[in-house]
Amino acid sequence: MNKLLVSLLLTLGVTGVAQAAGTALVGDAAAGQAKTAVCGACHGPDGNSMAPNFPKLAGQGNKYLLKQLHEIKDGKREVLEMTGMLTNLSDQDLADIAAYFSSQKGSVGAADAKLVERGQALFRGGNVEKGLPACTGCHSPDGQGNAPAGFPHLGGQHAGYIEKQLTAFREGDRTNDGDTMVMRSIAAKLSNKDIKALASYIQGLH
Repeated sequence: MNKLLVSLLLTLGVTGVAQAAGTALVGDAAAGQAKTAVCGACHGPDGNSMAPNFPKLAGQGNKYLLKQLHEIKDGKREVLEMTGMLTNLSDQDLADIAAYFSSQKGSVGAADAKLVERGQALFRGGNVEKGLPACTGCHSPDGQGNAPAGFPHLGGQHAGYIEKQLTAFREGDRTNDGDTMVMRSIAAKLSNKDIKALASYIQGLH
């Protein structure tokens, strides 16, 4: 029953993201670069942030980036550090910024050798006993994600950031996975050790 529910949630999630993304404006990467000067202070000029608490945006899927930008601006996703940063930006501005960062090449970190085995097992195989699906189903075996469906690129992302987001989904502090609750239902099955191992593995994935 758990597996059936997770599969249904994932299917609904794909549909929901695709419908939302279908109304998006076409962004101009060149125009977007000129609009990211402030963004670069935290996320790096090309979207490869140096600080583990700020996510890397370079190479992230355009639809996913645009969705997050809109939801942060609208208050559907609360990010304290982003408070007021997007208030005066138009839909076209957000589309241009997303286009720029998605066109950049993301950097890759390194995984903790002690955590690789556990992280890899969860990412690639999930946990059948817990009804936990493999991350590869949405995020692909190499962590590239599924850009057309709006599932994010994870490979190379800071472990600290991944750990924070998985914990936020598990605790219900991040809810912008929508009514489908895909990530919340998955994260609810992860222990602190699972989250740490997954985050470390993803940081070195490419």
